[in-house]
Amino acid sequence: MTDTIARLRVGNKVFETMVNMEKALDFKKGKAVNVNDFIADKAIYNDLKKGLRASSQDLMAAFQTSELSAVVGQIVKKGSLEVSQEFRDEAFETRKKQVVEFFVKNAVDSRTGRPYTPDMISSAIKSAGARIDNQAADKQIARITEELAKIIPIKIETKKISIKIPAIHTGKVYGLLQDYKEKEDWLGDGSLQVILNIPVGLLMDFYDKLNSVTHGSAIAQELKKE
Repeated sequence: MTDTIARLRVGNKVFETMVNMEKALDFKKGKAVNVNDFIADKAIYNDLKKGLRASSQDLMAAFQTSELSAVVGQIVKKGSLEVSQEFRDEAFETRKKQVVEFFVKNAVDSRTGRPYTPDMISSAIKSAGARIDNQAADKQIARITEELAKIIPIKIETKKISIKIPAIHTGKVYGLLQDYKEKEDWLGDGSLQVILNIPVGLLMDFYDKLNSVTHGSAIAQELKKE
């Protein structure tokens, strides 16, 4: 486990403390992590490297509390974490692997219909200079596909589906549909009818999220491609 500095500026004051980087990053991403599990120091500092501790008065003014775990939680959630280059490199390789796996499962040669191997996709990503960001693979597939298409004949195998979403759930589910939506119709009863085009490798995960939000009340039907 790697410890690092968590830092937050409030007004003209800087507050710093040591935390476990991996667990603090999970907490910052919204995962269920107990603050006490990543606290690596018993104090809050205005300048950790100089050992200058923040006063209780400063903590109360900035965080409305001087309780250690409460302050550390706010610093990590709202502030920044010093992340090593090694950690960034590992995170990039993990994301790249996820992107490559997606294309291996979902992409084919648009001329022959043959699938691509991991080596072929990795080589194409490098040759195209395709950018891989530190975000979920499915959020950047469209852009990366466009970049790869400049050097290899590639298409994503997709399924077209029609979904009717009850009015009570449309607000919560609308954001889930945006990346795949081809058409939408708002019906007289307030429900939403949409046609989506989704990569086959993402269908199961999409249905899981959809059913979780709508409690299984959405009606989905696979459509034949024209």
